[in-house]
Amino acid sequence: MNRMSIREVRRVPENVLGRLRLVCMEMPETIEETAWAGTRWCVRGKNFAHVLTIHDGWPPAYARAAGTAGPACVLTFRLGKEHCAAVRFRRAPFFRPPWFPNIAGVLLDSRSDWDEIDTLLRGSYRVLAPRKLAAMLE
Repeated sequence: MNRMSIREVRRVPENVLGRLRLVCMEMPETIEETAWAGTRWCVRGKNFAHVLTIHDGWPPAYARAAGTAGPACVLTFRLGKEHCAAVRFRRAPFFRPPWFPNIAGVLLDSRSDWDEIDTLLRGSYRVLAPRKLAAMLE
């Protein structure tokens, strides 16, 4: 039997990375980085999107926040002030990690609405990008 390494089971699926790259990398001055777990996209050093795979309860903070030991692929992003209190971001497939008041996450699977993910990522970028860069998305 072929055993996969821990790194392989924790890898974000290429099809998910590809879809996220299509959105994130078209925004001005976006940088893609390998994160401590998964991949993140930043604008001027600020992380507006982070995708990773939860497996066997690792990473534990994400597993607790998402309410799953995995395997599960999750994306975290920033919310604008007007969305921080929205109940929808506290119901599946969304979750609210406790580490920042304006962060939300979503479980990515075959039912994910990629048009909605696109909108959320653009909104996340606008939250963190300088006004001049954010205005370029209009």
